[in-house]
Amino acid sequence: MLRHPAPQALLVAAALLAGWPASAKEAPSALTAEAVNGATLSEAGQPSKDEGGKADEAKRKRDKAAERAPDPLTVKVQVLLDRARFSPGAIDGRRGDSYRTALKTYAAAQGLPESDTPSPDLLARLDAGGPTIVDYTLTEADVAGPFVEKIPKKLEDQADLDALGYASAREMLAERFHMRPELLDALNRDKPLDKAGTVISVAGIAPMTRDKPKDLPRAPKVTRVLVEKESRVLKAFDGEGKLVAAYPASIGSEDKPAPSGKAKVTGIAFDPVYTYDPKYKFKGVTAKEKFQVKPGPNNPVGLVWIDLSVPSYGIHGTPEPEKVGKTESHGCIRLTNWDVRDLAMHVSRGAEVVFEEK
Repeated sequence: MLRHPAPQALLVAAALLAGWPASAKEAPSALTAEAVNGATLSEAGQPSKDEGGKADEAKRKRDKAAERAPDPLTVKVQVLLDRARFSPGAIDGRRGDSYRTALKTYAAAQGLPESDTPSPDLLARLDAGGPTIVDYTLTEADVAGPFVEKIPKKLEDQADLDALGYASAREMLAERFHMRPELLDALNRDKPLDKAGTVISVAGIAPMTRDKPKDLPRAPKVTRVLVEKESRVLKAFDGEGKLVAAYPASIGSEDKPAPSGKAKVTGIAFDPVYTYDPKYKFKGVTAKEKFQVKPGPNNPVGLVWIDLSVPSYGIHGTPEPEKVGKTESHGCIRLTNWDVRDLAMHVSRGAEVVFEEK
């Protein structure tokens, strides 16, 4: 997420490189709440059965284009997957790896043929009713902040801040509704995201809050977690072995790989303080003494830390949800802030965590 002001030229360049329009005004004109809610497979240009090999080639070209630019049907399917707790990561309307993995995982869980594209049968299972893009009216509390003017890039400098909060109402709203900020912009052209009373279009999901659950866990109770290193996905199972949720994950790095074998959940901390120990030897950190970074969504471990029985390892959130499943972590298992909160609200202390190599 963009966490501090940048020159307009840099914003434009970053947007173009990411496959997004340089401004909301230049976003695809078809990307509206009405288009998303009314999107169907036939409107998405699905090939007919008699197209043969030409259909495969056409599909490859469409999929390649869709990885770069958002489309209404993909936004709709991503929202439905999120509702089903088979997370596509940050909802962005693009057919990237996390989206494809979520589709395949959900299809397998439903006993459907494994596919990384939506089918009529899969959509019928997903569609729980109600629009996928809904209206939300900004409140005074939404726009009041407090927001952090600038978050330093260096970890040591972040220790000087009183809190690692959101940089803007835009960033806060995108994360609350599990969306990439650019998609929020595209759905709300010319609407001020920092003015109370503004009615905006957002993903129709249960919004993420900062409230701390009083009673953990909530049903369905997660008793086993499977971390699939190769596919970069974390799967959650109930006591009967049923897959109840799946989330894209960044898992370890070459410098500090994720553990192997089995571990257990030993504790859960909401709004954690992050403590850096020089023995971690993170690249770019030169501190010789331990230091702490205050809580907040832009804290290095995000809004939740799920402690594991392997010393210094955990499952946690991130200040950069759009990178989950695409980049490495410092050895731990990194989820989006909303996904790790969802897991934390269901997982049992003592739950088994299995690290699967392939």
